[in-house]
This record gives sequence, structure tokens and C-alpha cells, in this order.
Amino acid sequence: MTITKVYIVYYSLYGHVDTMAREVHKGAASIEGVEATLWRVPEILSDRILEKMKAPPKPDDIADIRPEQLVEADALIFGFPSRFGMMPSQLKAFFDATGELWATQALAGKPAGIFWSTGFYGGGQELSAWTAITQLAHHGMLFVPLGYTFGSGMFEMDEVKGGSAYGAGTFAGDGTRQPTELELQQAFYQGKYIAEIAKKLKS
Repeated sequence: MTITKVYIVYYSLYGHVDTMAREVHKGAASIEGVEATLWRVPEILSDRILEKMKAPPKPDDIADIRPEQLVEADALIFGFPSRFGMMPSQLKAFFDATGELWATQALAGKPAGIFWSTGFYGGGQELSAWTAITQLAHHGMLFVPLGYTFGSGMFEMDEVKGGSAYGAGTFAGDGTRQPTELELQQAFYQGKYIAEIAKKLKS
């Protein structure tokens, strides 16, 4: 059986994106013939700064990824917390280090998706997606939005829900709110959806 490799590459400061990433991973891994792997982009803040920011310790079961490892994947799904409507400097620094891959267009044609966390509705739920797409476009990756394929979950009006047609999302509020069951369902669905597309493209 041909194995399709899906890499979920993310940065999480307070754990919200980590929780989402694990659901994306479960969704991708649920597809037969798909090997899904979670990766974390390297931290660029010092331990002292992280301590002052009251950031929890990073999970020890996820390894840091190097830019050159991206070429091993058949599909990529990037996750991040929004910073003023954009990806945080940690993920941007990682993309900035992919210059050699860009020069050879080594990632061109690979399907890619994105998911995110923001504080509130005006925190960049869609703007964060728009600004992240520029990184994918310059590499020639094929952006895979969810559209409205998640069905009725896209039209939820009785509870607060992050995400959009661009990808799964969650709201952190003041930091104490955690992803809801519906938000996690959408994250799982996104991993499954992109894995299915990656598998089709590889066959």
C-alpha cells in the first residue's frame, strides 16, 4: 500500500493550537493509508521571556521540525495563534528559513491547509488565514480551504465557534477558554478532509 504522509506543523504558546493540532492529527490519521505526524516549529523566545508571559511548558511528545523536512510530506497543515491578524513570529521565522526550498520550488504542488486560534471575533479569524496564504502561494503549494464541506457545523448560531471556510479555528478569549467540542470536530474534519485530498493526488 502506498503511504501518504501528512505533516501537521504548528506553533502554540498557551496550548489552544496544540489541542486543535492533535484533533487535526487524529482526523488525518483516521484515513487508511495515511501516516500523519505532528511537528512543532522551533521556539525563538527565551525561557525567561516565556516565564514572564506565564507560558506553560511545551509538550515533550512533539519534536521540532527543520525546514528541509517539509519536502518529505505529501501534504502540510499549518496551525498557529493569531498575532494582530497574522501568524506569530515563530512560524514566520520558520517560513523565512525555507528560502532554499522556495528557490527550487521543492514544495510546489503539495496540498496545504491552515488552522488557527484568536482571542475574539475581531482578532483575525479570517484575516489570519488570508495573510498565511501568501506563504503557501510563494511556495506554489495548493491551498485547500474547507469551504462549507463541514456542513451544518458551519452554520452554528447557538454557540460561539471559531473557524471559517478557510479552515478550523478556535477562540481563546482571555486565554481561559479552551476549544469546544464543535471546534474540535471541525479540526478533526479538516485533518481528515485534507488527508483524503492528499491521498487522491498521490494515487
